[in-house]
Amino acid sequence: MTNSGRPVMRFGGRFRVPDIAEVPGGHLVELPGRGRTYVVDIPGPEHAPALVLLHATACTAYLTWFPSLAVLARRYRVILFDQRWHGRGIRSERFTLEDCADDVVAVLDALRLDRAICAGFSLGGIVSLLAAHRHPERVSGLVLCATPYRFREKWREHAFHRTFAAFAAAVGPYSYRRAERLAGRLPELPVVTWTPGRLDRWATGEFRSTSGWALTQVLAAVGRFDATAWLPSLTMPTAVVVTTRDRAVPVYRQVELGTMIPGASMHRVAAGHACCVLEADRFVPVMLEACAAVAVRI
Repeated sequence: MTNSGRPVMRFGGRFRVPDIAEVPGGHLVELPGRGRTYVVDIPGPEHAPALVLLHATACTAYLTWFPSLAVLARRYRVILFDQRWHGRGIRSERFTLEDCADDVVAVLDALRLDRAICAGFSLGGIVSLLAAHRHPERVSGLVLCATPYRFREKWREHAFHRTFAAFAAAVGPYSYRRAERLAGRLPELPVVTWTPGRLDRWATGEFRSTSGWALTQVLAAVGRFDATAWLPSLTMPTAVVVTTRDRAVPVYRQVELGTMIPGASMHRVAAGHACCVLEADRFVPVMLEACAAVAVRI
């Protein structure tokens, strides 16, 4: 059993995730002047704070957040959507993190919401930070999970990201064509049910809905991200969930993020970078704690 009282199942023979037979369905939403994306809006309790969940790189909104949805929806109006060039997200001629941040506000506008807490995992945390920086009047709080605030610090990191950015620029038009081709073959709406005991098949399908070629542009943009200069200017309540066994985002960099945002609380989970799914029994209770720490301060 998980801390939330739900049964769990093995995934890949090692990790445990909630054995949920169904997650709420969503619909395609047109964002004026931007494109359309797949949005799920779970109402939660009456007058509940709105919580926008932003997913990780190479994932979809469902794939990152499905283990957390039932628990979070008991306390919040939960909104999630596929980000640009992921799953059924907006398809555009370029990928920028600034566009992703502005998409968050466009989704709030489409749902007629003035403000929301932004909660992000990895890439989603970066987009949450940018949304708060660019639109502080629309972001009431932040929950940042497994999130870096920069990538280029050591000389090896500078060398890698410069080289990767050059490669991404060289294959840019081709990568977009390949991503467009894959997106055109997807069913209009994702499958939100799966055969009991075969969650792996569903997860694989969600993972494959994002083109590897599109990810070259995503990773190049992420490699250029650096919030050092403006992190101290963020004034909204913030919680940082530190994944202490993370091999993708250095733990010390996650901790630094928490110390650079005034008043941020830190919440540690002894798990790796994919813990939002593969170690959900550890991650979800800490995620709930972090969201509560933000909500109580709004």
